[in-house]
Amino acid sequence: MKRILFIVFYFFAISPVFSQVPIPRILSERERATVIDEILEDRMTNLLPQLMRKEGVDMWVLISREYNEDPVMKTMLPAVWLSARRRTMMVFFDKGAKEGVERLAIARYDVGNLLKGEWDLNTNPDQWDALVKVIREKNPKKIGLNFSKYYAHADGLTYTEQKELMEKLPAEFQGRIVSASNLAVNWLETRTEREMIIYQQICRISHDIIQEAFSDKVIQPGITTTDDVVWWMRQRVTDLGLDTWFHPTVDIQRFDPENFDHLRTFSKRPQKQVIMPGDLLHCDFGITYLRLNTDQQQHAYILKPAETDIPEYLKKAFKQGNQLQNNLTDNFKAGLTGNEILAKALEQSKKDGLRGTIYTHPIGNHGHAAGPTIGMWDNQGKTIGSGDYPLNFNTAYSIELNVSVDLAEWKKPIRIMLEEDGFFDEKGFRYIDGRQTEIIPIPRILTHAK
Repeated sequence: MKRILFIVFYFFAISPVFSQVPIPRILSERERATVIDEILEDRMTNLLPQLMRKEGVDMWVLISREYNEDPVMKTMLPAVWLSARRRTMMVFFDKGAKEGVERLAIARYDVGNLLKGEWDLNTNPDQWDALVKVIREKNPKKIGLNFSKYYAHADGLTYTEQKELMEKLPAEFQGRIVSASNLAVNWLETRTEREMIIYQQICRISHDIIQEAFSDKVIQPGITTTDDVVWWMRQRVTDLGLDTWFHPTVDIQRFDPENFDHLRTFSKRPQKQVIMPGDLLHCDFGITYLRLNTDQQQHAYILKPAETDIPEYLKKAFKQGNQLQNNLTDNFKAGLTGNEILAKALEQSKKDGLRGTIYTHPIGNHGHAAGPTIGMWDNQGKTIGSGDYPLNFNTAYSIELNVSVDLAEWKKPIRIMLEEDGFFDEKGFRYIDGRQTEIIPIPRILTHAK
């Protein structure tokens, strides 16, 4: 008996799939605000100058009105600013390597400790005149504005704001206006060293919630429905004081006459199915914490009464999903576009005999974030625009894909649908908090000892 207990304890201790480590401590709102502002100060001081010089933009102007904020501006507001104030104008001017980037707000007050207020109503009662005054004084070579054909994240300048700016801006400066699309994408996609330390904890919290959801603490076969699990996940996120950027999903593949339609995962999913022994469960889940997002998909299997392990045919199918992940991330090379990476990964997968579909996206300040698109679930060819954007160092991705596998035992194909958050830098690609390499059994397998 002691030997069996030792095996059980050892199994839980060493297995990443069955880890029972408590969720990391969630920071209080006050602590979160401190961390957010510290990270933002670091990014503006150390990262922003590099990005502006890389793109050759010496002045970046962001303009938004309250409750209709530019997506980039939202990431630049202090923690206690939940929205812009009236009309908020931010001006970043690169004064060179020695003096750095000057940060100004064309406002009557400072934007927290991040931007200095620069609007004297006595000399310039009109806010637009105050902005033009700054532009004249700084005399920039290029004025970057947030308009973009391919990235909504970088297209935050509204028609009205652009129209009023051009009516006020002198003709000599209008020819210096350029799209700040690449600069905006660079700002959104690049992660700092401190952010990545924190990101690992955020991904772990998300993984731990999935582990808890895919357990007999939540699921009672024959009673619990997929919708029950979905709402348990939503409630768990709320109870932890976190947010989510999309409604989670849980779906089932099982031994029945119905072929799995991949479109079900996106728009035709049955709202509620009772979970039964022998079901292969799949979830799509993510959280938002400290202005960063996760996006993860994992699988679990409901053991039948006579089963002590997951069927071997499902284990083999799952390994194909991991191989498709490898074929994708092995082709992560700086400078390659999303379209080029996709083509190489699909070519390798075809050689390996995998029927894979890849639809990987950047992740960070947004769930479906700015950066290179690597395939779409409904388009495995070139994605014009965002697919032509290159892979850069210090960027994060949700490695999202599926592989179709024929199961003779079920007399139909199934799909292994996986998604894990990863990071790419000069050292190569790594998963931020590891990846699922084994299907989660429900109930948990305690020991194989006889």
